[in-house]
Amino acid sequence: MESLISSVPNLPIFFLGFMIIYVIAYFGVFRNWSPKLRPEASSCLISYAHGTPAVFLASFAIAAQAQSGFAAQNTDFQNTVLDYSIGYFLTDLLHYLYFYPSDILFIMHHLATLFVFITCRYLVLHGAFAILVLLILAEVTSFCQNTWTLASARRMDVPIAAKLYELMSPPFYVFYTVVRGFAGPMFVYQMGVFYLSGKADDVIPRWISVSWIVVVVVAISVSIMWIANLWAELYRESTKRKNVEKKLR
Repeated sequence: MESLISSVPNLPIFFLGFMIIYVIAYFGVFRNWSPKLRPEASSCLISYAHGTPAVFLASFAIAAQAQSGFAAQNTDFQNTVLDYSIGYFLTDLLHYLYFYPSDILFIMHHLATLFVFITCRYLVLHGAFAILVLLILAEVTSFCQNTWTLASARRMDVPIAAKLYELMSPPFYVFYTVVRGFAGPMFVYQMGVFYLSGKADDVIPRWISVSWIVVVVVAISVSIMWIANLWAELYRESTKRKNVEKKLR
């Protein structure tokens, strides 16, 4: 309880930090971008500030844990990393609620993610190992995804952005597919087998562990559908380009 109380201030500090970054991005870094693109670009900037640092922080937190496992008690460092991610997702949730209130899919994704992080961090105080591994799998592609997203947003009016988008798309799609389509499901399967066996019921109520699994399975399924659509679009564009080249010969 003492460690919990001492670490509570981390969350408002992280939340304030991400809010400041968002405001700087919106009113400073991307002030010359069109009103339609500024919100998404600002969201990408706070994602840069969260994604890659979260991967390293979560990795260190897991490596420093004396007794790891799906039911292991959270360490103070792990709780700090969870607070860091909660602060980010709260900020990005406000972004979607204000600029894209009709984007129910992303709003529900952020609410579900926050439920997993908050219950792990503040309710059961166990299971951070599993949640942080999932965080690593979710955020290890974030740098590439944010860069690809920004390039995509400006590819129609900035030639170098169009070139970057074209160069990045195939390797990014491969990277994302391997992580979300193979590594993620494999880990979630192990996580599901453990929690459904009841081995963690003494420290993590079954309804919470099952809800974690449901949230993650849905999130991975949506990610797989998203990348599958991108692969299909890339194939259509490639086929169309080849047909145009044939006609020009």
